[in-house]
Amino acid sequence: MGSFSIWHWLIVLVIILLIFGTKKLRNVGQDLGGAVKGFKEGMKDATDEKPAEPVAPPQAATGQTIEGEIREKTRS
Repeated sequence: MGSFSIWHWLIVLVIILLIFGTKKLRNVGQDLGGAVKGFKEGMKDATDEKPAEPVAPPQAATGQTIEGEIREKTRS
């Protein structure tokens, strides 16, 4: 009783067809295929878009000096 043979899989397929019917299985297959197709198109669109131009960092005002004191944070 190691691995399943082709006959086991055929019996399982027949039982699934009897339970769900061919129309229901066809609809599930179409829905799954449409989802995969939509995912592929989305990935293609994402790679085709040009990356946004990098924004230059804001320049610091010149001629100003800010003095301060650095203290360690203490946890209470």
